[in-house]
Amino acid sequence: MMRVSFNRIATALAVLALTAAPVLAKKSAPRPSGTVKIERTAVGLGVGGSFGGGTLTYKGKNYAFDIEGIEIGSIGFSRTSANGSVYNLNKLSDFSGTYTAVGASATVGGGGSVDRMRNQNGVVINLGGTSRGLQMQAGVDGLKVKLKE
Repeated sequence: MMRVSFNRIATALAVLALTAAPVLAKKSAPRPSGTVKIERTAVGLGVGGSFGGGTLTYKGKNYAFDIEGIEIGSIGFSRTSANGSVYNLNKLSDFSGTYTAVGASATVGGGGSVDRMRNQNGVVINLGGTSRGLQMQAGVDGLKVKLKE
């Protein structure tokens, strides 16, 4: 009967995992449909609001848009500059709509944040940015996005 050492099995499994990981990672990472840049100001005391605008880059063209939103459980004031990637955008008209995110976030001083939002058309925006000010919030955010004509 042939005996295989534990070390050889462990080494073989480690090599297999290291070889397969990059292949699996490439298949699971979707390609962005476009990018966004956003400037937003938020003010709140219990229920707050935000306003601002941004630029969507889609199929090599830039499109300006306005944003306004409601923030539940929001206290304070902040200004946010964010950049992000857009996914599942198959046609330009699907970009406008109400985006929602579930979770909690806090900004103190010059903190950073990452947000993931989805609209009713299935378009997803992943945002990463920095905020200045003092603001805390919890709950569901709603953000209305409308392309400018």
